[in-house]
Amino acid sequence: MWGTGQVDIGSGYVAGEDSVQEVHKAAPLPAKAAFPTPPAVLSPRQQCNPLLIDDWASQSRLTFLFYNALLQPSSDDGTMSSVAVSHNRVTYTPKNKDSYWFTQFGCVSATASGYGGIGCLMKAPAGTKFSVEIQTNANCDVNTPTSNVMTSQQLGWVFDGTEKFYEIPFRKFGGLDTAHLTSIVFSQLSKAVTYGPIAFYCGTTGSAFPDPTTSKVIEPSSTVPATIGPSSFVIDKFANKDTNALGFYHGGDDEKSYKISGGSITFTMNGNADLAWYTQVANGCIDFTSNNNGYLHIAYKGSAGFSIALQQHNPTCDETINPYPYTWDDVEASRYSNTGGTDIYVPLSHFQIDKTKTIGFALHGFYTKDQTTVSLIEIIKTVPGNFPVPSKLDTAPLIFSCTRPNSFAFAIDDGVPELAQRVMEIIKEAGIEVTFFTVGAGLKDSSTGFKGYYSDMLGRGSQMALHSYTHPPMEGLGDLEGIDWEIVEDVNALKDTLGVESKYFRPPFGTIGARTRQRLAAKIPDSRVIMWSIDVQDWLWAESPTPEKQLDAFKADLAKGGNLVVMHYLYQSTVDLLPQFIALAKATGKNLMRVDQCLEDGEAPPL
Repeated sequence: MWGTGQVDIGSGYVAGEDSVQEVHKAAPLPAKAAFPTPPAVLSPRQQCNPLLIDDWASQSRLTFLFYNALLQPSSDDGTMSSVAVSHNRVTYTPKNKDSYWFTQFGCVSATASGYGGIGCLMKAPAGTKFSVEIQTNANCDVNTPTSNVMTSQQLGWVFDGTEKFYEIPFRKFGGLDTAHLTSIVFSQLSKAVTYGPIAFYCGTTGSAFPDPTTSKVIEPSSTVPATIGPSSFVIDKFANKDTNALGFYHGGDDEKSYKISGGSITFTMNGNADLAWYTQVANGCIDFTSNNNGYLHIAYKGSAGFSIALQQHNPTCDETINPYPYTWDDVEASRYSNTGGTDIYVPLSHFQIDKTKTIGFALHGFYTKDQTTVSLIEIIKTVPGNFPVPSKLDTAPLIFSCTRPNSFAFAIDDGVPELAQRVMEIIKEAGIEVTFFTVGAGLKDSSTGFKGYYSDMLGRGSQMALHSYTHPPMEGLGDLEGIDWEIVEDVNALKDTLGVESKYFRPPFGTIGARTRQRLAAKIPDSRVIMWSIDVQDWLWAESPTPEKQLDAFKADLAKGGNLVVMHYLYQSTVDLLPQFIALAKATGKNLMRVDQCLEDGEAPPL
């Protein structure tokens, strides 16, 4: 979103066993966006403390926002075959000898702070070789660095496939300006290398920087008594490609992600939590209330790493009116599986929707790359006698539209800093208040200027809300701890930077499922997941030959009754159309307001 661009990293020959014989000007690393950070030389040393550069806490922080733990640029500029982050480790797999990755520090004075070098846990196959380049500049300018290079052999490193701690002592880099350290570059990797936390160490000898302490999420294990429903009936036995056993539609978002064959369906979602598959219990909507004491039974094999949703139609049960569906509730399939991993039993009472307007079920939010095969979906009266029925976990409600009569809300997700000023001007000129969903890492990065822009908008009555800390597809994260980290860090960023708290959350990419909704409910009291009923489709049209189709998309959803917008200010064409979006909304005669106001939140400012 406000990441760095591609550059070529210069490299020079080195000689000697202990120091670099050639100090040269290197090709520059990119500065951050359009808002350069002022030089931040550390104050004279009182007591030296190790300084973490990166703990690889988040895939999206590294490869979507291009940040390290210091919120400074870090990237491979697309030169690697893959960059994979997992459990506070990152593995860089090179495409060729020109592959490299870099991470910046801002401007660190090792001299003043007492740092003797940089240390890092590493694991690489035997025979792995690469170069380490430290960049400096007397004026802390990353665009005109002086480079000092040593090879892994000259540093005395030997790899054997196990993880070990390796030091990069500054004393070995002849002529290094340790008072103005700006970046480190790892280049010419001969094989894949896995790195642990990388940090400045104090004194002449370093030790591994500890992994962050993470509290294991323990979900409640309580159970509830079994109930008995009125009837049993089969929904799907996968005998037909397009219809289920009830004769109603079944199908998915991507036909390549599933296959129906031999009376079963196999899902190969490859960890894409955004994909879903649906099986309906009506053409339109049906009153499913009588089944509330019954159970959804799914016979399966393979992974239970997905969500199950029961979808609710809009108030008129008319799919030509937005939103459709109106909402849904989710449960986490793995919580309702038997110990043998063959059967899932979900009390229908655990789907907390208006069941008088039921559409059907959806399987979505697949968060593992393992296959799932389902051979039966049915409603049954009760569960086997030995099955412990888990308690229902609260889920943050899923909201697609304003509820206040005659209301309309612009809910705007983060964009790029260079377009922010114009967006704020347009909103001021229109005399409206909106809701901004902000990414915490970008908000905390002073170089983006977001703090100033959003502080101004807060002062003018607009609302700030949550959009994750690093913008990953959160339902696809591998563990609950990663989901919690995104939520808590975003909450802290909003509070620390702007002094506000919010219970409103918009999921990155619109990817949502049971686990994210459950963790939001657990971490933020009265939290609400804000989706949309008007999509300008900037992601599809903004950079196409026909960007005006964003306006067509807005008009189409507006004509269907949509009143809650999703858009970004990532693209100039979208920002240029914003005045027309606002004019069209005003022309409906509806009152434009913040999201909390359009949802009749008692804690929202009065209109």
